[in-house]
Amino acid sequence: MSDSSSSVSRPELQFGNAWEYAPAPESLGALTLRERYDHFINGKWKAPEEGTYFSTANPANEDTLADVAEGSHKDVDRAVKAARKAYDKTWGPMPARERGKFLFRLARIIQERARELAVLESLDGGKPIKESRDIDLPLVAAHFFYHAGWADKLNYAFPNRNPRPVGVCGQIIPWNFPLLMAAWKLAPALACGNTVVLKPAETTSLTALHLMRLCEEADLPPGVVNVVTGHGETGAALVKHPGIDKIAFTGSTEVGKQIAREVAGSSKRLTLELGGKAAHILMDDAAIDQAVEGVIRGIFFNQGHVCCAGSRLFVQESIVDDVMTRLTNRLQTLRVGNPLDKNTDVGAINSREQLERIRGHVACGCEEGATLIQSSTVSLPEKGYWFAPSIFTDVTGEQTIAREEIFGPVLSVMTFRTPKEALERANNTPYGLSAGVWTQKGSKIFAMAQGLKGGVLWANTYNQFDPASPFGGYQESGFGREGGRHGLAAYCHLDF
Repeated sequence: MSDSSSSVSRPELQFGNAWEYAPAPESLGALTLRERYDHFINGKWKAPEEGTYFSTANPANEDTLADVAEGSHKDVDRAVKAARKAYDKTWGPMPARERGKFLFRLARIIQERARELAVLESLDGGKPIKESRDIDLPLVAAHFFYHAGWADKLNYAFPNRNPRPVGVCGQIIPWNFPLLMAAWKLAPALACGNTVVLKPAETTSLTALHLMRLCEEADLPPGVVNVVTGHGETGAALVKHPGIDKIAFTGSTEVGKQIAREVAGSSKRLTLELGGKAAHILMDDAAIDQAVEGVIRGIFFNQGHVCCAGSRLFVQESIVDDVMTRLTNRLQTLRVGNPLDKNTDVGAINSREQLERIRGHVACGCEEGATLIQSSTVSLPEKGYWFAPSIFTDVTGEQTIAREEIFGPVLSVMTFRTPKEALERANNTPYGLSAGVWTQKGSKIFAMAQGLKGGVLWANTYNQFDPASPFGGYQESGFGREGGRHGLAAYCHLDF
């Protein structure tokens, strides 16, 4: 039988184990960027008091996207006073069901504008568009929907208690999930009747500012949510401001400790979601292909820019050769490139500073005796901040790459003989944020879950989030929870 398609030209080229895909970039047509962004204070766009702006760049090509206001203590003071006025006069006295309506309205607008926000998130942060589009934005809307439903039901969330809002909340978010972290913090705070001053990361401020444009569309009362942009000094001014009742911070352990010292002895409430050195534990009875894909997605599809990224993989010795073969084969298929291309698996590193930090850790790993494996099919662009997905073998627990958070697409592989050894090695870290267990047996899952020191544990999956499920860690990964009723409690006084 003749093949009717035999005369059709097939231009696809195969290299290694990966196919060369035709580019499929997401259109920028839905996105309108301003040349300059001011602070959003009391429902209006306000120029910085000191008239200073800084540039934010596209990490994929280093092109400037916009100029953003540099906040001073004067700008923070204006925002806190606006939030206090809104809390006392508008948002606090407002019936809870009415607050819920505003959150529902905002959630629907986010869904309608999801494409625009996803493109902006990838443009400003460097993450692949399929991450922004399929994970970040659906979760952003889901958090506002979920907490909108709780707004008038807090008495049911906390039976026999009298929940009341904390007051004015200062919230500082990182650059790895800019819009999702904003939703994690804003939604529960607003649902509980608080007002907010939000400080986004200096390298990824744009989606938080565009979210304020959606707040305008939703007719959110002035002063309920305020955004002051800037560098570390702006965040420090927010932490120190006497008009703040609660600080919620997501970021590095080092900065979290500084904030804890600053807040200690004051009446301010505090929740911290800090760094991690998460572990995968892969048992010899696991579904290996499923586990390998979970490990790959957990560390490489987000460039390792997740505090709960599974950057340590512990494999039972009897299957380590098989696992490494499949892992390195899968590494060869990862596509690194334009974050706006729908085919891209691994995007750009967020900033030059972060790229240098990753390079330093990888160089240290090689110097300390670990073996580096990188894809032979990856060709990194000349401009922008890029790092090839990397796997280290021959890693020991004492090496720097096994102990310190790298926050990049770097996986360290170690082995174990018994479940007891796996627990000891996985827990040998000052962090305690998350972990994953891969096994076919439920009894092993429960046994490992009881022994692992992690605030969030996944079984036969990884990096799965839901607004109803609390997220957070302990030890040097911080304290407090975001999501679920535990997250609501962080924004309430629970009186008897």
